[in-house]
Amino acid sequence: MRLSGLPISIAEALRVAAGRLDGASDTPRLDAELLMAHALGVSREDVLLGRAGSVAPARFEALVERRLTGEPLAYITGTRDFWTITLGVAPGVLIPRPDSETLIEAGVAHFGSDGPRTVLDLGTGPGTLLLAALDQWPAAIGLGIDASEIALDIARANAARLGMAGRATFRHGDWAKGLAERFDLILCNPPYIAESEQIAHGVSGFEPHEALFAGPDGLSGYRKLACQIPPLIAAGGLAAIEIGSTQRTEVEAFFADSGCVVTCQRDLGGRDRAILLSRQ
Repeated sequence: MRLSGLPISIAEALRVAAGRLDGASDTPRLDAELLMAHALGVSREDVLLGRAGSVAPARFEALVERRLTGEPLAYITGTRDFWTITLGVAPGVLIPRPDSETLIEAGVAHFGSDGPRTVLDLGTGPGTLLLAALDQWPAAIGLGIDASEIALDIARANAARLGMAGRATFRHGDWAKGLAERFDLILCNPPYIAESEQIAHGVSGFEPHEALFAGPDGLSGYRKLACQIPPLIAAGGLAAIEIGSTQRTEVEAFFADSGCVVTCQRDLGGRDRAILLSRQ
């Protein structure tokens, strides 16, 4: 980064960038540090501890400019941490959110360390839930399904990079349509935002709309899943389906006649976050 045409220090570049990002981001200093680490090809820790040199790289300024447009940090750096893994992400896939870790937590509570043998991830995106589950339970195998070929290509690349290509299969599909086999653990994070709802430009302007919006009421995906998921849950198994924090009553009603025990899991913020279906 340069100031008046002259190179400046990393510390000064971070100060200037954080000031510019204030108002464009809820975490301006953190964003600046992560962008600097990406520009230098080092860890954030190296930046903070002064192990990354003294002069800010010229490419840092262009990264800051991208963030100022609202472009998600994960798309700029190309990665996002989720559960115990780091996933590659890019435009065309939904960026993993910490809230979705609630589904993995529900699986851990249900199966313990033994874990499921088979895992199904519907709407897998970059492989988020499936690969997190396979990392949690090294003896498990799984299938990820998505309607986006872009997402499936990224998911396969993530599986290969994480050493899970032999345990994770990815397939193009319409949710669980056409599946007949049963799975111990089914994970699903469907779109659940109503089409009329206003959301942040950094989300709506960059992330795929088909992974965000679900009809006039945000519930169209659950109407399909209510028919498709219950028959696929193995005896003793669990399905964990993410919901919007105000959707519990409506979504529970869709699964009321599923023949499963229906409960709700809250996230770390105390919000309703996942509908759980368990089969005895």
